[in-house]
Amino acid sequence: MRCVIARFPFDLTKSGVLESMKGVKPEKVVGPSVIVGRRTYPAKQVGQVVTRQDRRDFSAGEVLRAMTQLGFTCRDHSQAAAPTRTLSAFQEASAMLGAPATV
Repeated sequence: MRCVIARFPFDLTKSGVLESMKGVKPEKVVGPSVIVGRRTYPAKQVGQVVTRQDRRDFSAGEVLRAMTQLGFTCRDHSQAAAPTRTLSAFQEASAMLGAPATV
């Protein structure tokens, strides 16, 4: 499948990406990621290995779009944060003092 990453067209296949990523140790994931095989890689690392370009030349969104088209599972960890319950100032003060929580 023809994918455009950093304004350059690439003919990528799912098997080609799997072969390229074979033996590559995943870096720590702190943002968007792609699951290739049984491993989770940062999107920028996948883009660098597959395109052989510098990571600064493309965005993680470009890689996620291309990998999604190829059928890989992609995650954007910045959006995956669990929603937190916000407390009023009174509720926070009560919690600090050990008072029972009231809603």
